[in-house]
Amino acid sequence: MSRENKKQIILAAYVGGVNEQTLWEDPDAGSQIDFSTFEHTAQTAERGRFDYFFLAEGLALRSRAGEIFDHDIAGRPDTLPVLAALAAVTEHIGLIGTLNATFNEPYELARQLATLDHLSGGRAGWNVVTSFDAYTGANFRRGGFLPHSQRYERAEETVQTVRELWDTWAADAIVADKASGRFLADPDVGAFSHHGNQFDIEGHFTVPRTPQGRPLIVQAGVSPQGRDFAASNADAIFSPYHALAPAKEFYADIKSRVAGFGRHPDDVKILPGSSFVLGDTLAEAEEKAQWVKEQQLSDRSIQYHFEQLWNRDLSGYDIDGPVPDIDPDPEAPPIIQGRAFVFQDRFETIRSWRALAEDRGLTYRQLAHEVTGRTEYVGTPEQIADKLDTLVQEDGADGVVIGSHLVPGGLDEFVDRVVPLLQERGSLRTEYEGTTLRSNFGLPIPERGSVSPSAFAAADA
Repeated sequence: MSRENKKQIILAAYVGGVNEQTLWEDPDAGSQIDFSTFEHTAQTAERGRFDYFFLAEGLALRSRAGEIFDHDIAGRPDTLPVLAALAAVTEHIGLIGTLNATFNEPYELARQLATLDHLSGGRAGWNVVTSFDAYTGANFRRGGFLPHSQRYERAEETVQTVRELWDTWAADAIVADKASGRFLADPDVGAFSHHGNQFDIEGHFTVPRTPQGRPLIVQAGVSPQGRDFAASNADAIFSPYHALAPAKEFYADIKSRVAGFGRHPDDVKILPGSSFVLGDTLAEAEEKAQWVKEQQLSDRSIQYHFEQLWNRDLSGYDIDGPVPDIDPDPEAPPIIQGRAFVFQDRFETIRSWRALAEDRGLTYRQLAHEVTGRTEYVGTPEQIADKLDTLVQEDGADGVVIGSHLVPGGLDEFVDRVVPLLQERGSLRTEYEGTTLRSNFGLPIPERGSVSPSAFAAADA
Protein backbone atom coordinates (compact mmCIF):
# COMPACT_ATOMS: atom_id res chain seq x y z
CA MET A 1 0.00 0.00 0.00
CA SER A 2 1.41 3.38 -0.99
CA ARG A 3 2.04 6.05 1.61
CA GLU A 4 -0.64 8.24 0.01
CA ASN A 5 -3.34 5.54 0.28
CA LYS A 6 -2.69 4.46 3.85
CA LYS A 7 -5.45 4.71 6.42
CA GLN A 8 -4.70 7.19 9.17
CA ILE A 9 -4.50 5.52 12.57
CA ILE A 10 -6.79 6.98 15.22
CA LEU A 11 -5.05 7.07 18.60
CA ALA A 12 -6.67 7.67 21.96
CA ALA A 13 -5.18 7.61 25.45
CA TYR A 14 -6.88 6.58 28.66
CA VAL A 15 -6.11 6.82 32.34
CA GLY A 16 -6.77 3.50 34.04
CA GLY A 17 -9.08 3.67 37.00
CA VAL A 18 -10.24 1.22 39.60
CA ASN A 19 -8.65 -1.99 38.37
CA GLU A 20 -5.61 -4.17 38.86
CA GLN A 21 -4.21 -3.37 35.40
CA THR A 22 -2.92 0.00 36.63
CA LEU A 23 0.00 -0.41 39.03
CA TRP A 24 -0.90 2.40 41.40
CA GLU A 25 1.46 1.01 44.04
CA ASP A 26 4.48 1.38 41.76
CA PRO A 27 6.88 3.99 43.19
CA ASP A 28 6.82 5.85 39.86
CA ALA A 29 3.01 6.02 39.72
CA GLY A 30 1.15 9.26 40.29
CA SER A 31 -2.08 9.92 42.13
CA GLN A 32 -5.45 8.64 40.91
CA ILE A 33 -7.09 11.94 41.87
CA ASP A 34 -4.45 14.68 41.55
CA PHE A 35 -5.01 16.84 38.47
CA SER A 36 -1.38 16.53 37.43
CA THR A 37 -1.98 12.87 36.54
CA PHE A 38 -4.69 13.73 34.02
CA GLU A 39 -2.87 16.80 32.77
CA HIS A 40 0.35 14.91 32.07
CA THR A 41 -1.43 12.09 30.22
CA ALA A 42 -3.56 14.42 28.08
CA GLN A 43 -0.67 16.71 27.19
CA THR A 44 1.58 13.76 26.36
CA ALA A 45 -1.11 12.32 24.10
CA GLU A 46 -1.54 15.70 22.42
CA ARG A 47 2.22 15.84 21.85
CA GLY A 48 1.84 12.50 20.08
CA ARG A 49 -0.98 13.91 17.92
CA PHE A 50 -3.55 11.57 19.47
CA ASP A 51 -7.20 12.12 18.57
CA TYR A 52 -8.62 12.07 22.07
CA PHE A 53 -8.11 11.54 25.78
CA PHE A 54 -10.54 9.11 27.39
CA LEU A 55 -11.68 8.96 31.00
CA ALA A 56 -13.73 6.06 32.32
CA GLU A 57 -16.23 6.32 35.15
CA GLY A 58 -16.70 4.32 38.31
CA LEU A 59 -19.99 4.97 40.09
CA ALA A 60 -19.45 2.46 42.89
CA LEU A 61 -16.54 0.84 44.70
CA ARG A 62 -16.27 -2.86 43.99
CA SER A 63 -17.15 -5.32 46.71
CA ARG A 64 -16.85 -9.02 47.49
CA ALA A 65 -19.46 -10.74 49.63
CA GLY A 66 -20.62 -7.37 50.92
CA GLU A 67 -17.13 -6.11 51.81
CA ILE A 68 -15.24 -3.46 49.82
CA PHE A 69 -12.25 -4.86 47.94
CA ASP A 70 -9.26 -4.38 50.22
CA HIS A 71 -7.06 -3.67 47.20
CA ASP A 72 -9.41 -1.27 45.46
CA ILE A 73 -8.71 2.39 44.77
CA ALA A 74 -11.02 4.99 46.26
CA GLY A 75 -11.10 8.70 45.54
CA ARG A 76 -11.89 8.55 41.83
CA PRO A 77 -13.00 12.06 40.76
CA ASP A 78 -16.04 12.86 38.66
CA THR A 79 -15.46 12.71 34.91
CA LEU A 80 -16.81 16.03 33.64
CA PRO A 81 -14.92 18.43 35.94
CA VAL A 82 -11.66 16.70 35.04
CA LEU A 83 -12.35 17.03 31.31
CA ALA A 84 -13.39 20.67 31.71
CA ALA A 85 -10.12 21.40 33.52
CA LEU A 86 -8.16 19.62 30.77
CA ALA A 87 -9.84 21.81 28.16
CA ALA A 88 -7.92 24.74 29.65
CA VAL A 89 -4.49 23.10 29.39
CA THR A 90 -4.80 21.47 25.94
CA GLU A 91 -5.54 22.87 22.48
CA HIS A 92 -6.30 20.08 20.01
CA ILE A 93 -6.94 16.74 21.65
CA GLY A 94 -10.52 15.49 22.05
CA LEU A 95 -11.97 14.97 25.53
CA ILE A 96 -14.29 11.98 25.89
CA GLY A 97 -15.86 10.86 29.14
CA THR A 98 -17.98 7.94 30.25
CA LEU A 99 -21.42 8.94 31.50
CA ASN A 100 -24.12 6.46 32.46
CA ALA A 101 -27.36 6.52 30.47
CA THR A 102 -29.23 4.53 33.10
CA PHE A 103 -28.89 6.92 36.03
CA ASN A 104 -28.53 10.31 34.32
CA GLU A 105 -31.29 12.39 32.71
CA PRO A 106 -31.09 13.60 29.09
CA TYR A 107 -31.48 17.29 29.92
CA GLU A 108 -28.54 17.37 32.32
CA LEU A 109 -26.39 15.19 30.05
CA ALA A 110 -27.11 17.41 27.05
CA ARG A 111 -26.25 20.60 28.98
CA GLN A 112 -23.06 19.19 30.49
CA LEU A 113 -21.68 17.84 27.23
CA ALA A 114 -22.69 20.87 25.18
CA THR A 115 -21.02 23.11 27.74
CA LEU A 116 -17.83 21.04 27.57
CA ASP A 117 -17.91 21.28 23.78
CA HIS A 118 -18.10 25.08 23.97
CA LEU A 119 -15.40 25.33 26.63
CA SER A 120 -13.04 23.13 24.61
CA GLY A 121 -13.76 24.68 21.21
CA GLY A 122 -15.45 21.57 19.85
CA ARG A 123 -13.53 18.69 21.41
CA ALA A 124 -16.13 16.92 23.58
CA GLY A 125 -17.40 13.36 23.35
CA TRP A 126 -19.65 11.02 25.33
CA ASN A 127 -18.97 7.33 25.94
CA VAL A 128 -22.45 5.93 26.52
CA VAL A 129 -22.66 3.11 29.05
CA THR A 130 -25.58 1.36 30.71
CA SER A 131 -26.11 -0.27 34.08
CA PHE A 132 -28.82 -2.58 35.35
CA ASP A 133 -27.48 -3.86 38.67
CA ALA A 134 -29.09 -2.88 41.94
CA TYR A 135 -25.67 -2.56 43.59
CA THR A 136 -24.73 0.50 41.52
CA GLY A 137 -28.34 1.66 41.42
CA ALA A 138 -28.44 1.89 45.21
CA ASN A 139 -26.46 5.13 44.88
CA PHE A 140 -29.34 6.67 42.91
CA ARG A 141 -33.01 7.26 43.61
CA ARG A 142 -34.01 4.84 40.87
CA GLY A 143 -32.20 2.00 42.56
CA GLY A 144 -32.05 -1.25 40.64
CA PHE A 145 -35.37 -0.69 38.91
CA LEU A 146 -34.22 -1.25 35.34
CA PRO A 147 -34.45 -4.84 34.05
CA HIS A 148 -31.50 -6.05 32.01
CA SER A 149 -33.68 -6.29 28.90
CA GLN A 150 -34.54 -2.60 29.03
CA ARG A 151 -31.10 -1.06 29.47
CA TYR A 152 -30.48 -0.53 25.74
CA GLU A 153 -34.03 0.72 25.22
CA ARG A 154 -33.45 3.43 27.82
CA ALA A 155 -29.95 4.14 26.49
CA GLU A 156 -31.19 4.60 22.93
CA GLU A 157 -33.97 6.96 23.97
CA THR A 158 -31.47 8.83 26.16
CA VAL A 159 -29.11 9.34 23.21
CA GLN A 160 -31.92 10.36 20.86
CA THR A 161 -33.34 12.82 23.39
CA VAL A 162 -29.93 14.35 24.04
CA ARG A 163 -29.50 14.84 20.29
CA GLU A 164 -32.93 16.45 20.06
CA LEU A 165 -31.88 18.93 22.73
CA TRP A 166 -28.58 19.70 20.99
CA ASP A 167 -30.50 20.36 17.78
CA THR A 168 -32.97 22.84 19.27
CA TRP A 169 -30.57 25.69 18.53
CA ALA A 170 -29.56 26.67 15.01
CA ALA A 171 -25.98 27.83 14.55
CA ASP A 172 -27.16 31.42 13.95
CA ALA A 173 -29.84 31.50 16.64
CA ILE A 174 -27.96 33.90 18.91
CA VAL A 175 -27.36 37.59 18.39
CA ALA A 176 -24.56 39.41 20.16
CA ASP A 177 -25.58 42.48 22.15
CA LYS A 178 -22.28 44.33 21.83
CA ALA A 179 -23.28 46.99 24.31
CA SER A 180 -23.75 44.54 27.16
CA GLY A 181 -21.51 41.71 25.99
CA ARG A 182 -24.40 39.28 26.35
CA PHE A 183 -26.08 36.98 23.87
CA LEU A 184 -29.76 37.44 23.14
CA ALA A 185 -31.96 34.66 21.80
CA ASP A 186 -35.35 34.45 20.19
CA PRO A 187 -37.88 33.26 22.82
CA ASP A 188 -38.68 30.21 20.70
CA VAL A 189 -35.07 29.09 20.40
CA GLY A 190 -34.29 25.97 22.40
CA ALA A 191 -37.90 24.87 22.76
CA PHE A 192 -38.29 21.12 23.06
CA SER A 193 -40.98 18.58 23.79
CA HIS A 194 -40.19 14.88 24.08
CA HIS A 195 -42.75 12.25 25.03
CA GLY A 196 -41.52 8.66 24.94
CA ASN A 197 -41.49 5.42 26.88
CA GLN A 198 -38.62 6.53 29.11
CA PHE A 199 -38.89 10.33 29.21
CA ASP A 200 -41.72 12.86 29.23
CA ILE A 201 -40.07 16.29 29.21
CA GLU A 202 -40.49 19.72 27.69
CA GLY A 203 -39.05 23.18 28.09
CA HIS A 204 -36.23 25.27 26.63
CA PHE A 205 -32.66 24.08 26.19
CA THR A 206 -30.23 26.67 27.49
CA VAL A 207 -26.99 25.97 25.58
CA PRO A 208 -26.46 27.21 21.98
CA ARG A 209 -25.46 24.95 19.11
CA THR A 210 -21.95 23.65 19.79
CA PRO A 211 -18.86 23.99 17.58
CA GLN A 212 -19.22 20.35 16.46
CA GLY A 213 -22.97 20.55 16.03
CA ARG A 214 -23.08 17.54 18.32
CA PRO A 215 -20.34 16.09 20.53
CA LEU A 216 -19.15 12.63 19.45
CA ILE A 217 -20.96 9.53 20.68
CA VAL A 218 -18.87 6.50 21.65
CA GLN A 219 -20.25 3.10 22.61
CA ALA A 220 -19.20 -0.50 23.18
CA GLY A 221 -21.29 -3.54 22.37
CA VAL A 222 -20.49 -7.21 21.84
CA SER A 223 -23.91 -8.88 22.00
CA PRO A 224 -26.14 -8.64 18.90
CA GLN A 225 -28.31 -6.08 20.69
CA GLY A 226 -25.26 -4.08 21.78
CA ARG A 227 -23.80 -4.15 18.27
CA ASP A 228 -27.03 -2.88 16.77
CA PHE A 229 -27.28 -0.08 19.33
CA ALA A 230 -23.70 0.99 18.64
CA ALA A 231 -24.07 0.71 14.86
CA SER A 232 -27.20 2.85 14.82
CA ASN A 233 -26.02 5.54 17.25
CA ALA A 234 -22.26 5.76 17.72
CA ASP A 235 -19.55 7.74 15.95
CA ALA A 236 -16.92 5.42 17.44
CA ILE A 237 -17.16 1.91 18.88
CA PHE A 238 -14.86 0.20 21.36
CA SER A 239 -13.85 -3.26 20.16
CA PRO A 240 -12.79 -6.13 22.45
CA TYR A 241 -10.80 -7.82 19.67
CA HIS A 242 -7.04 -7.44 19.11
CA ALA A 243 -5.94 -10.53 17.17
CA LEU A 244 -6.25 -9.80 13.46
CA ALA A 245 -8.68 -12.57 12.46
CA PRO A 246 -11.44 -11.93 15.06
CA ALA A 247 -10.82 -8.19 14.81
CA LYS A 248 -11.48 -8.26 11.06
CA GLU A 249 -14.64 -10.32 11.60
CA PHE A 250 -15.96 -7.84 14.17
CA TYR A 251 -14.97 -4.89 11.97
CA ALA A 252 -16.81 -6.30 8.95
CA ASP A 253 -19.88 -7.15 11.02
CA ILE A 254 -20.13 -3.68 12.55
CA LYS A 255 -19.57 -1.88 9.25
CA SER A 256 -22.29 -4.04 7.68
CA ARG A 257 -24.70 -3.20 10.50
CA VAL A 258 -23.85 0.51 10.14
CA ALA A 259 -24.73 0.38 6.45
CA GLY A 260 -27.91 -1.51 7.32
CA PHE A 261 -29.04 1.47 9.37
CA GLY A 262 -28.58 3.77 6.36
CA ARG A 263 -25.30 5.23 7.57
CA HIS A 264 -21.98 5.41 5.72
CA PRO A 265 -19.55 2.78 7.11
CA ASP A 266 -16.71 5.32 7.23
CA ASP A 267 -18.75 7.49 9.60
CA VAL A 268 -18.27 4.99 12.43
CA LYS A 269 -14.75 4.27 13.73
CA ILE A 270 -13.79 1.03 15.50
CA LEU A 271 -11.17 1.15 18.26
CA PRO A 272 -10.03 -1.71 20.52
CA GLY A 273 -8.64 -0.88 23.94
CA SER A 274 -4.97 -1.85 24.12
CA SER A 275 -1.89 -1.76 26.31
CA PHE A 276 1.82 -2.01 25.55
CA VAL A 277 5.22 -2.93 26.95
CA LEU A 278 8.33 -1.73 25.12
CA GLY A 279 11.87 -3.08 25.15
CA ASP A 280 15.08 -2.67 23.17
CA THR A 281 14.70 -6.32 22.18
CA LEU A 282 11.72 -8.67 22.06
CA ALA A 283 13.18 -10.76 24.88
CA GLU A 284 13.56 -7.68 27.07
CA ALA A 285 9.97 -6.60 26.36
CA GLU A 286 8.61 -10.08 27.10
CA GLU A 287 10.49 -10.25 30.39
CA LYS A 288 9.12 -6.86 31.40
CA ALA A 289 5.60 -7.84 30.35
CA GLN A 290 5.83 -10.95 32.54
CA TRP A 291 6.87 -8.81 35.50
CA VAL A 292 3.95 -6.44 34.89
CA LYS A 293 1.52 -9.37 34.75
CA GLU A 294 2.85 -10.73 38.04
CA GLN A 295 2.27 -7.36 39.69
CA GLN A 296 -1.26 -7.13 38.28
CA LEU A 297 -2.28 -10.67 39.25
CA SER A 298 -1.87 -10.84 43.00
CA ASP A 299 -3.32 -13.89 44.74
CA ARG A 300 -6.33 -11.82 45.78
CA SER A 301 -7.00 -10.37 42.34
CA ILE A 302 -6.86 -13.87 40.80
CA GLN A 303 -9.33 -15.13 43.40
CA TYR A 304 -11.74 -12.24 42.79
CA HIS A 305 -11.52 -12.63 39.01
CA PHE A 306 -12.41 -16.32 39.19
CA GLU A 307 -15.06 -15.79 41.86
CA GLN A 308 -16.94 -13.41 39.59
CA LEU A 309 -17.20 -16.13 36.92
CA TRP A 310 -17.96 -19.00 39.31
CA ASN A 311 -20.11 -16.79 41.57
CA ARG A 312 -18.83 -18.78 44.52
CA ASP A 313 -16.42 -18.30 47.42
CA LEU A 314 -13.13 -19.77 46.13
CA SER A 315 -10.95 -18.69 49.06
CA GLY A 316 -10.44 -22.33 50.07
CA TYR A 317 -8.67 -23.21 46.81
CA ASP A 318 -4.88 -23.11 46.55
CA ILE A 319 -3.84 -20.57 43.90
CA ASP A 320 -0.92 -22.84 43.00
CA GLY A 321 -3.11 -25.93 42.89
CA PRO A 322 -5.57 -27.23 40.31
CA VAL A 323 -8.39 -25.18 38.84
CA PRO A 324 -11.54 -25.27 41.05
CA ASP A 325 -13.54 -28.39 40.21
CA ILE A 326 -17.01 -27.14 41.15
CA ASP A 327 -19.66 -25.71 38.86
CA PRO A 328 -20.67 -22.04 38.93
CA ASP A 329 -23.76 -20.91 40.81
CA PRO A 330 -25.46 -18.35 38.54
CA GLU A 331 -28.63 -18.28 40.66
CA ALA A 332 -26.93 -17.09 43.86
CA PRO A 333 -26.67 -13.38 44.69
CA PRO A 334 -23.54 -11.95 43.00
CA ILE A 335 -20.46 -12.44 45.16
CA ILE A 336 -18.61 -9.72 43.22
CA GLN A 337 -20.37 -6.36 42.85
CA GLY A 338 -19.48 -3.19 40.98
CA ARG A 339 -17.43 -4.88 38.28
CA ALA A 340 -18.66 -5.34 34.72
CA PHE A 341 -19.49 -8.95 33.89
CA VAL A 342 -17.88 -9.67 30.52
CA PHE A 343 -18.52 -13.38 30.10
CA GLN A 344 -21.28 -14.43 27.70
CA ASP A 345 -21.72 -17.95 29.14
CA ARG A 346 -20.36 -18.98 32.55
CA PHE A 347 -20.53 -22.73 31.91
CA GLU A 348 -18.97 -22.59 28.46
CA THR A 349 -16.19 -20.27 29.64
CA ILE A 350 -15.33 -22.54 32.57
CA ARG A 351 -15.43 -25.61 30.31
CA SER A 352 -12.96 -24.01 27.89
CA TRP A 353 -10.69 -22.84 30.74
CA ARG A 354 -10.60 -26.31 32.26
CA ALA A 355 -9.82 -27.85 28.89
CA LEU A 356 -6.94 -25.41 28.44
CA ALA A 357 -5.60 -26.14 31.93
CA GLU A 358 -5.80 -29.92 31.40
CA ASP A 359 -4.22 -29.76 27.96
CA ARG A 360 -1.27 -27.70 29.14
CA GLY A 361 -1.00 -28.84 32.74
CA LEU A 362 -1.71 -25.38 34.17
CA THR A 363 -2.30 -24.52 37.80
CA TYR A 364 -5.01 -22.12 38.97
CA ARG A 365 -2.43 -19.28 38.95
CA GLN A 366 -0.97 -20.21 35.56
CA LEU A 367 -4.43 -20.37 34.02
CA ALA A 368 -5.15 -16.88 35.34
CA HIS A 369 -2.07 -15.62 33.53
CA GLU A 370 -3.36 -17.19 30.31
CA VAL A 371 -7.00 -16.06 30.36
CA THR A 372 -7.01 -12.65 32.03
CA GLY A 373 -6.31 -9.41 30.20
CA ARG A 374 -3.21 -9.56 28.07
CA THR A 375 -0.82 -6.81 27.07
CA GLU A 376 -1.62 -6.62 23.36
CA TYR A 377 1.56 -4.90 22.15
CA VAL A 378 4.83 -6.33 23.47
CA GLY A 379 8.11 -5.82 21.64
CA THR A 380 10.48 -3.26 20.24
CA PRO A 381 9.11 0.07 18.97
CA GLU A 382 9.46 -1.20 15.41
CA GLN A 383 7.55 -4.41 16.16
CA ILE A 384 4.73 -2.58 17.92
CA ALA A 385 4.44 0.01 15.13
CA ASP A 386 4.30 -2.80 12.56
CA LYS A 387 1.63 -4.78 14.44
CA LEU A 388 -0.51 -1.71 15.04
CA ASP A 389 -0.20 -0.54 11.45
CA THR A 390 -1.12 -3.99 10.15
CA LEU A 391 -4.24 -4.12 12.34
CA VAL A 392 -5.49 -0.84 10.88
CA GLN A 393 -4.40 -1.21 7.26
CA GLU A 394 -5.98 -4.69 7.05
CA ASP A 395 -9.31 -3.45 8.47
CA GLY A 396 -9.13 -5.01 11.89
CA ALA A 397 -9.72 -1.55 13.39
CA ASP A 398 -9.51 2.17 12.65
CA GLY A 399 -7.16 2.78 15.55
CA VAL A 400 -6.65 1.93 19.23
CA VAL A 401 -7.40 3.35 22.66
CA ILE A 402 -4.11 2.82 24.42
CA GLY A 403 -3.05 2.95 28.03
CA SER A 404 -0.10 1.99 30.19
CA HIS A 405 0.30 -0.02 33.38
CA LEU A 406 2.21 3.01 34.72
CA VAL A 407 0.24 6.24 35.13
CA PRO A 408 0.90 8.95 34.16
CA GLY A 409 4.46 8.60 32.81
CA GLY A 410 4.09 5.32 30.94
CA LEU A 411 2.53 6.89 27.84
CA ASP A 412 5.65 9.02 27.27
CA GLU A 413 7.58 6.00 26.07
CA PHE A 414 4.97 5.17 23.41
CA VAL A 415 4.83 8.78 22.20
CA ASP A 416 8.61 9.14 22.10
CA ARG A 417 9.45 5.79 20.49
CA VAL A 418 6.44 4.42 18.57
CA VAL A 419 4.66 7.54 17.33
CA PRO A 420 7.62 8.77 15.18
CA LEU A 421 7.74 5.40 13.43
CA LEU A 422 4.04 5.54 12.58
CA GLN A 423 4.51 9.08 11.29
CA GLU A 424 7.42 7.97 9.11
CA ARG A 425 5.18 5.29 7.60
CA GLY A 426 2.55 7.90 6.74
CA SER A 427 0.02 6.19 9.02
CA LEU A 428 -0.23 8.96 11.60
CA ARG A 429 -0.57 12.71 11.27
CA THR A 430 2.35 14.98 12.05
CA GLU A 431 0.02 17.91 12.72
CA TYR A 432 -3.65 18.24 13.56
CA GLU A 433 -5.75 18.84 10.46
CA GLY A 434 -8.85 20.36 12.06
CA THR A 435 -9.91 22.37 15.07
CA THR A 436 -12.57 20.00 16.44
CA LEU A 437 -12.62 16.35 17.44
CA ARG A 438 -15.17 15.62 14.72
CA SER A 439 -13.04 17.22 12.02
CA ASN A 440 -9.91 15.34 13.13
CA PHE A 441 -11.95 12.14 12.99
CA GLY A 442 -12.93 13.01 9.42
CA LEU A 443 -16.62 13.13 10.33
CA PRO A 444 -19.12 15.70 9.01
CA ILE A 445 -21.16 17.99 11.22
CA PRO A 446 -24.59 16.30 11.53
CA GLU A 447 -27.58 18.05 10.06
CA ARG A 448 -30.01 19.43 12.61
CA GLY A 449 -32.94 17.13 13.13
CA SER A 450 -31.24 14.06 11.65
CA VAL A 451 -32.06 11.03 13.78
CA SER A 452 -30.36 7.65 13.72
CA PRO A 453 -32.64 4.72 12.88
CA SER A 454 -33.77 2.83 15.98
CA ALA A 455 -32.08 -0.49 16.54
CA PHE A 456 -35.23 -1.66 18.28
CA ALA A 457 -37.57 -0.53 15.54
CA ALA A 458 -35.40 -2.44 13.07
CA ALA A 459 -35.49 -5.53 15.26
CA ASP A 460 -39.28 -5.37 15.55
CA ALA A 461 -39.92 -4.77 11.87
